[in-house]
Amino acid sequence: MKIAISLLIAFLVVMGIYKTYQYYHDVSERNMLEEKAATGADINPDSLPGLPPQLEYKAKDAKAAGPVAFKNFLDACKQYPDVKDPKLAWMQLDYAVMISLTDPVEAKKIYFEVKKRTPEGSPIWPRLKQLAKTYE
Repeated sequence: MKIAISLLIAFLVVMGIYKTYQYYHDVSERNMLEEKAATGADINPDSLPGLPPQLEYKAKDAKAAGPVAFKNFLDACKQYPDVKDPKLAWMQLDYAVMISLTDPVEAKKIYFEVKKRTPEGSPIWPRLKQLAKTYE
């Protein structure tokens, strides 16, 4: 009888340790996911709405061609009513990052324009918060 009670107690201790470990693991994973969401690390810029599909490849080509071509593309996008936030704001922030070393004043101007028109619940808000350390 002593052996059965000892085995039962040992089993309960092992199960308690296992459940505690499992709880700790779940909480830490949930915190990591919340942190990624808060920093915007899980945002896919290609999935943001606001850019017609026929302009997607032009945007990628212009971005690859450099800051001047990307700026010309962004200026041309102002003619299209279909191009809107959050994709437009994301592309403008990309451009601001591209020119931040060569023209920091223009980069700050673009950052503040985007920040002024972007609500706090926007999918690009975490990126704005992340870039605030650089531009404010």
